[in-house]
Amino acid sequence: MIVRTAATADIPAIADIWNHNIRHTVNTFTTAEKTPDGLARDIETRTAEGKGFLVAEDAGRILGFATYFQFRGGPGYAHTAEHSVMLAETATGRGVGRALMAALEGHARGAGMHSLIAGVAGENTAGVAFHTAIGYKTIAILPEVGRKFERWMDLILMQKLL
Repeated sequence: MIVRTAATADIPAIADIWNHNIRHTVNTFTTAEKTPDGLARDIETRTAEGKGFLVAEDAGRILGFATYFQFRGGPGYAHTAEHSVMLAETATGRGVGRALMAALEGHARGAGMHSLIAGVAGENTAGVAFHTAIGYKTIAILPEVGRKFERWMDLILMQKLL
């Protein structure tokens, strides 16, 4: 398995992984599916801003992706980023998430980031356990701020200082 910068050719696989997570999981609160054009813009924008958009690939198959973006607007938050990491269903439990996050954290550190934030649904116990295992600490729980699958969900904010 290799972790590398996302390329245009990866967009269909990234869309498949992200849209599966949108449709079937609480890994993201959004219900708006990703489009190839939108993903192309995201990759282009993040690259132009010096932010990472990485994929894990094995034998030509994309297993997952990770990216980061400024946590909040304005120059005061320029060194704090929020990240997204998502895996294909078949890639869980194989170290793919750890490899993506190690590479993403290295990229973020090199880009001058001081802090990475994870926003994890309260129901996503695997996501909380994963982030805890790689050194993130729970810093806040925002009750019932997300809505998906016809129910309110808590958002757990987790942080790692780089």
